[in-house]
Amino acid sequence: MADDLKTRKTTVEPQVRREQSLARTQAVPWLIVIVLLAAAAWLGWRAFFYHEEGDPVGSAMLAFEKQNSLTVFSSRFEVVAESEDRRGIMGVDLLKSRQAAIIPATVEYRLDLSTMDRDRFEWNDSNDTMTVVIPQLRISRPNLDEAAQKTFTEGTYVSRDASADLARNNSRQAERKAAEFAKNPEVLALARQAAKDAVRQNLAIPLEVAGYGNVTVNVRFDGEKQPG
Repeated sequence: MADDLKTRKTTVEPQVRREQSLARTQAVPWLIVIVLLAAAAWLGWRAFFYHEEGDPVGSAMLAFEKQNSLTVFSSRFEVVAESEDRRGIMGVDLLKSRQAAIIPATVEYRLDLSTMDRDRFEWNDSNDTMTVVIPQLRISRPNLDEAAQKTFTEGTYVSRDASADLARNNSRQAERKAAEFAKNPEVLALARQAAKDAVRQNLAIPLEVAGYGNVTVNVRFDGEKQPG
């Protein structure tokens, strides 16, 4: 019987467990934080400091993209007009009247920006200088403030029709004189300088924000010689 008994061998094999390293487990959240910080830094640099090399002209044109006209200067002054009216019977002047008027007028000087294409911009990369050629100024029709005018009338009797004719003639005369004054070389020089300063300011700030640094902007009008 004993021989018939078979001895059973029981083998106990150790259970193998794969345990992740504690250091590796703790490093994963930090890695995610670092990646997120790097992404945020890249996006910030892209938004505020990055610019495509060689296209400052495109950045400059964006400053004028939504503006068709730019009012750069406004001049307010007073013009004096004087008219006479004669009325009579059978060719004999029986009624004579005269009216003088001092009328405030306003004239605006504008730049037409609809023609500002790439040909009007030139970028010098060696000295960070933008040269811009702008069109000639457009002078608005004089705006007469007839409600604020001062009038002086002379005549023994001034009829309603005569008064209306005097006022109408004075308005035409005042508008003509205001338009002539608006082209006065001294006033026009002030308007042209104001236009250059406005364009310079409108371009220098956007170019700096776009990442081109402290840019020099030179502005001149069509037909004006380049300095130097």
